[in-house]
Amino acid sequence: MKITSITAWQVDLPLKEGRYSWSNGNYMDVFDSTVVAIGTDEGITGYAESCPLGSAYLPSYALGVRSGLEELAPRLIGEDPTNLGAINRLMDDSLRGHPYIKAPIDIACWDILGKVTGQPVYALLGGAAQQSVALYRAISQEDPDAMAAKIAGYRAEGYTKFQLKVGGDANEDIERIRACRAILEPTDILVADANTGWTQHEAARVVGAVRDLDVYIEQPCMSYDECLSVRRRTALPFILDEVIGDVDGLMHGFADDAMDVINLKISKVGGLTKAKLIRDLCVARRIPMTIEDTWGGDIVTATIAHLARSTPEEFCFSATDFNSYVTQPIASGAPVREDGTMTAADRPGLGIDPMSNALGSPVLSFG
Repeated sequence: MKITSITAWQVDLPLKEGRYSWSNGNYMDVFDSTVVAIGTDEGITGYAESCPLGSAYLPSYALGVRSGLEELAPRLIGEDPTNLGAINRLMDDSLRGHPYIKAPIDIACWDILGKVTGQPVYALLGGAAQQSVALYRAISQEDPDAMAAKIAGYRAEGYTKFQLKVGGDANEDIERIRACRAILEPTDILVADANTGWTQHEAARVVGAVRDLDVYIEQPCMSYDECLSVRRRTALPFILDEVIGDVDGLMHGFADDAMDVINLKISKVGGLTKAKLIRDLCVARRIPMTIEDTWGGDIVTATIAHLARSTPEEFCFSATDFNSYVTQPIASGAPVREDGTMTAADRPGLGIDPMSNALGSPVLSFG
């Protein structure tokens, strides 16, 4: 089997709530997503999606996905998409870094491999380790009462895990955490995610002020060393996200006892091949993961569901149904939330079919 074409579409994904806000005054109203299709000489097509969270969250941006595809795609024509190791080595040799660009190529190849073998992607990733996956809901940064009210609404939809967007003014963040914890049940999970937004002294103040609460602290500061310093000042469970982007960073975190949980974002690490490696290392070291991505719609959500379903429940801290946050469907067959959980389809590949009317005309085409 050989790759004969690579095609990309640009899709806008407006938010149901109108705006998504996180640390340092960052926000998004509409997400810019890129859908990728890889065609083959056997008539099988694989699909994927890459959707950076703006340009101020990670070293990634939407136009970068499409620019990078222009660089990579011509070099992949004629390659075997089912040889995932060779595909990833070729991408790494052809373009240093930029994992978010490589991710949709890798994921579309997994989709092809599933279709060729007649298996869902979760089976290829290790098999079904759980039937359904518990979801968290991200709560956009607002005033404390508004955030608490949103949590109450989402609890009624079945969510029991909540990621609170903090990383603003430390005094207001302390109020946000206390207000939201107060309305939750004792069994509910609350994560205070600063998205690198606090300086070290602010983070120290916040963790000290909420030390009596049942709350996880996530990515308080910009650098790994700052986060490690805060980790050593608190007994609260600790999550790292932005600073864990590859195996080297993960191993460093293991050695330093830097975290209790990580956020494993599939496009941040370069796709399912590298995400599986990180997932398996975490399982071996008994470190749970939130399995997710930077953002996206139906195809990203399906990809998350397959990796999460193949992860033992004990180590799958939570996952994300990003397609429930946006107003624009782009594929049929995508996971649908049910009582705060979702599952991956049993159909071959990712189990999705892009909607041609939602994609419009391609913006890039090779082969």
